Amino acid sequence: MKRFQIAEFRLQTKQTRFFWLFFLGSFSLALLTSCYSFTGSSLSPETKTIEIRDFPNNAPLMNASLSQEFSTAIQNRFLQRTTLKGTKEKPDILIEGEITDYSITPTTISSSVNAPGGNIQAAQNKLTITVKVHYENHVPNEESKSFDRVYSDEAVFSSDLDINTIETSQVKVVNERIINKIFNDIVANW
Repeated sequence: MKRFQIAEFRLQTKQTRFFWLFFLGSFSLALLTSCYSFTGSSLSPETKTIEIRDFPNNAPLMNASLSQEFSTAIQNRFLQRTTLKGTKEKPDILIEGEITDYSITPTTISSSVNAPGGNIQAAQNKLTITVKVHYENHVPNEESKSFDRVYSDEAVFSSDLDINTIETSQVKVVNERIINKIFNDIVANW
């Protein structure tokens, strides 16, 4: 009889522990859900519309398609990853700017030991893109979030790549990184 009571007591203790663990876990999850938005967005619920103007390429070195590619990519990012609707009339958020630098510079130099005169050539080059961004938030009590910032990023690549390959692959990589920074500063507000 005593063994049966001990076994029953152990069973009740396990059930009680399970109940309390389940209760505390559910309570913690509910608390976290109420305190944290799983979308990670810091945009207020009143923010409904956005206008993203074209970013002209005002860099000294021209890339004919850079302005169009960057403008389209940033517009797609905000329209696809937020609930904001695009508009041209009285937007809650306005994003505009310009591409101020587009450059390709050598970063690693290699020289041929056997070559007469020691020919020097670039082993790697660096693509740098810089974008100036003006962000306006027109939602009441959110105007202080507006800013003017400069974003820049780069990609290092082999000097063996031709300019067409660079402009189709490396430019896309650098644009993506810059757009991530802009998006995080506006939407995630980290």
